[in-house]
Amino acid sequence: MKAIGYQTPGAIDRAEALSDIELPKPTATGCDLLVAVKAISVNPVDYKIRKGVAPDPGQWKVLGWDAVGTVVEVGSEVSSFRPGDEVFYAGSLIRAGANSEFHLVDERIVGRKPASLSNSEAAALPLTAITAWEAMFDRLAVSNPVPGAANAILIIGGAGGVGSIAIQLARAKTDLTVIATASRPETQEWVKSLGAHHVIDHNKPIAAQIAGLGIGAPAFVFSTTGTDGHLDEIAELIAPQGRFVLIDDPKALDILKFKRKSVSVHWELMFTRSIFETADISEQGKLLNEVSALVDAGAIKTTVTEVMTPINAANLRAAHALLETGKARGKIVLDVF
Repeated sequence: MKAIGYQTPGAIDRAEALSDIELPKPTATGCDLLVAVKAISVNPVDYKIRKGVAPDPGQWKVLGWDAVGTVVEVGSEVSSFRPGDEVFYAGSLIRAGANSEFHLVDERIVGRKPASLSNSEAAALPLTAITAWEAMFDRLAVSNPVPGAANAILIIGGAGGVGSIAIQLARAKTDLTVIATASRPETQEWVKSLGAHHVIDHNKPIAAQIAGLGIGAPAFVFSTTGTDGHLDEIAELIAPQGRFVLIDDPKALDILKFKRKSVSVHWELMFTRSIFETADISEQGKLLNEVSALVDAGAIKTTVTEVMTPINAANLRAAHALLETGKARGKIVLDVF
């Protein structure tokens, strides 16, 4: 089968950074589905691993943790899917990625593709939707108010992949006032179009801009990027007893700043459930099915902003390079092998 992989980690400006390769077609066993991949998208986790993680000697590292496709084979323990089903999912960080014609994935972390979306539109959603959902509903517990705080959430990096779906989920499933950060005119318009009530510029002092809104101190802060550069501002603006979640990788994180306010600090990694096969691993499949239903009901929309065709190494290298600039809006998708 066709696949895209690498053997030597490093920068993207090398032909060997990502190569077109041939690999054996896998077989479904146990709880696995074998999926014929139709579309994929890229996420920061792809380039972070590509830069620094080497495969075993002589082997290929295949990335890709967003996929849409059709089930072609099921393992003996599969109960929820059958061949012909259209699915979408993010996969597991400790297994081969989905940048391949056929891909094995545990049925418990798979959802049914939104019927109203094309393959490329649906491929933009799984990883970011799971991340945003778990961050807001499992970590921040946004349905549980913070006494005396503004019933509001600040989403730092609102125009990125996670921010773009987090805004929509907050609007569709809560009564929170949504404040999103964006620094350029096009990204500010983007987050407004997704439903943000207020838009502020993360290149300017954030706490002063929040105070200027006149709504009070937000109960919740969701930081998707640049957390280390915004930490002092977050500690200043968040309400006492508020909740703070982050998903990026700051070099250091001094959470003593939050002690005086008794702020709880949470980290979200959507791969935790699949890495450790937690007792609630099937929650990811369930939430993807709910996301699918919200899409088909018109409550949220795809966050794809660019589609590259076909799925090959040259296009995937271009997608990685664009994502690494930090200026991508929404999601970049590759369609059709």
